[in-house]
Amino acid sequence: MSQWSQVQQLEIKFLEQVDQFYDDNFPMEIRHLLAQWIESQDWEAASNNEAMAMILLQNLLIQVDEQLDRVSQEKNLLLIHNLKRIRKLLQGKYHGNPMHIAVIISNCLREERRILAAASMPVQGPLEKSLQNSMVSERQRNVEHKVSAIKNSAQMTDQDVKYLEDLQEEFDFRYKTIQSLEQSDKNSALIKQEMLALQAMLNTLDYKRKEVLSKIGRVIHEIDMLMSNMLTEELLDWKRRQQIACIGGPLHGGLDQLQNCFTLLAESLFQVRRQLEKLDELLTRLTYDGDPIPVQRPQLLEKVNFLLYNLFRNSFVVERQPCMPTHPQRPMVLKTLIQFTVKLRLLIKLPELNYQIRVKATIDNNRRFVLCGTHVKAMNMDESANGSLSVEFRHLQPKEMKSSAGSKGNEGPHMVTEELHSISFETQVCLYGLTINLETSSLPVVMISNVSQLPNAWASIIWYNLSTNDPQNLSFFNNPPAATLSQLLEVLSWQFSSYVGRGLNSEQLNMLAEKLMGQQVSYNDYQLSWAKFCKEHLPGKSFTFWVWLEAILDLIKKHILPLWIDGYVMGFVSKEKERILLKDKTPGTFLLRFSESNLGGITFTWVDQLENGDVTFHSVEPYNKGRLSALPFADILRDYKVIMADNVPENPLKYLYPDIPKDKAFGKHYSCQPNEASKPSEGGGKGYVPSVFIPVSKILNDSTDPHSPSDLLPMSPSVYAVLREHLSPTVIETAVCCKHFHL
Repeated sequence: MSQWSQVQQLEIKFLEQVDQFYDDNFPMEIRHLLAQWIESQDWEAASNNEAMAMILLQNLLIQVDEQLDRVSQEKNLLLIHNLKRIRKLLQGKYHGNPMHIAVIISNCLREERRILAAASMPVQGPLEKSLQNSMVSERQRNVEHKVSAIKNSAQMTDQDVKYLEDLQEEFDFRYKTIQSLEQSDKNSALIKQEMLALQAMLNTLDYKRKEVLSKIGRVIHEIDMLMSNMLTEELLDWKRRQQIACIGGPLHGGLDQLQNCFTLLAESLFQVRRQLEKLDELLTRLTYDGDPIPVQRPQLLEKVNFLLYNLFRNSFVVERQPCMPTHPQRPMVLKTLIQFTVKLRLLIKLPELNYQIRVKATIDNNRRFVLCGTHVKAMNMDESANGSLSVEFRHLQPKEMKSSAGSKGNEGPHMVTEELHSISFETQVCLYGLTINLETSSLPVVMISNVSQLPNAWASIIWYNLSTNDPQNLSFFNNPPAATLSQLLEVLSWQFSSYVGRGLNSEQLNMLAEKLMGQQVSYNDYQLSWAKFCKEHLPGKSFTFWVWLEAILDLIKKHILPLWIDGYVMGFVSKEKERILLKDKTPGTFLLRFSESNLGGITFTWVDQLENGDVTFHSVEPYNKGRLSALPFADILRDYKVIMADNVPENPLKYLYPDIPKDKAFGKHYSCQPNEASKPSEGGGKGYVPSVFIPVSKILNDSTDPHSPSDLLPMSPSVYAVLREHLSPTVIETAVCCKHFHL
């Protein structure tokens, strides 16, 4: 089943997450129509290879053309129209930058895998539960309801102001009419009666002025209370969700809803401001003793302007944190002289501001780094699919100043990756006589000069965003706080779900907890230090816990990803636990686990039974990325052979734990079936005798004997002759030589 087919079967709450990251940058129609073709391409590799990206873009357009031909024959007018529009959009947007669409599609596929992984997890962790609190959802609904009510109140007050204006015009006309009469006419009874009527009208005007001012005051108060309480909490919650999403957590939505609220409140405040201006206009035409307008209007106008300043300042947000396109799963880690992207949005979406706001990007003012590239751009509503007022910087590069380069050599390896910086943005809004200076900053970023620093830099980003809500604590690592182990384990599971498409189950997390704590205790309230996580070596090892885990992530991503996604790699299980699991199983049952002593290594252990009935276990020396680059791991499992003394070589791997036939589990991942392998020529190529390598181990009768070089491939002619006697050349394709230990 294709990944897209799996996505379509998700519950509605997960489908809503999927809907958030499909827009005009990569329309969902294309994802749906070309699902299998899209999933069969290596978009991640193309995101770092312009030539490959250009070929994939051209092939994508060819695929769209083929779909156009098909729907044209079906006379589906709506789909024909949409596909023509999409094709024009894709060609125009990405022809000059094909790597950009490769990055976008790669990110979309990765997010789909993460959501599928999250949907398959039976239990939510503490962080995810806190983000999906029902009280938060209730507050969101309350905010939207109150904003709508405020908008209605402001519009109703407009009608009151209009009524007041009409009443005053009538009063003004009747009063001037009387004033134009001769003095003798003013003493008539009719005129005296009119004067009494005018006095009554003036009293009504006074009452209406007070009523309108009171209503305006209530609207202002409601806006003030909403901004001070619920709206502020909503914005802080969104920023916290963004932090968590940046380190692999659930996608953060809700920015469009916040934009709607901010925009409606801004429109309401500008509407109130116009009402106060109208009252000032009425004041110039008519005033009297006890008139409430000159007393109350200045205070109300000052409060409106104050609220507008605060609303605009809070509305300027970093929509997408700084990220190198080459490492989309590692945001906020920036390499010097490598481009990164960052996107900002003004949550107050007013047409008058389109292309009128120029945003300047700078780096924190320690003068160690500067930003190169286009660092001033105008916000507009044209680049975003949803028409938001935003700006995306795509060609910024951090550069280290020469004056500080000399001190860099004195810094320790951890000092570089624990030094936090901030990308700052500033702009100015001029609207309806108001001038408002706006500033915002990215979450703290880590600068690296070499890609080898990336793992530790990413560990710093994880620890910061897990441990604090403070968006700008650049001195955080002067005294980093401890983290709750239960939350850290949840974030570690997110690293696997976001980076390699499948999170960790409770048993796997328990093994990691034991490795971090060194003992079996309840870890719900256990506090883990930063040093224990990333700086101190594991007992008896030359590397830290995080370096060990990062090497496993890299191994999965590059060499065993399909097996991991299928759930066939137990991975995180200790040697003691694997024996407990295997001891009662059928001989030939095996499991796959990550090496605890070798960085980025994977091994398999199987159970066997001796003639006397005793159970024995065999573990092969871990395969690392060097060996797995030569031979796919699934093929190793298929072709692996063991020679027991002088016995016939045979494959001891029969059942994947607990009882899955090996070929059923891994058959679809074999590079080719044995009978499909190409046969060598009868006399060998160019007169040479054909040679082959296969994964083979030799188990010695005496397990205490040292392993000598003769146990390694290439094997002796006599052993090879035995193999050729029982195995055809078509079965033997390529292999990795590995030692084997009899435990």
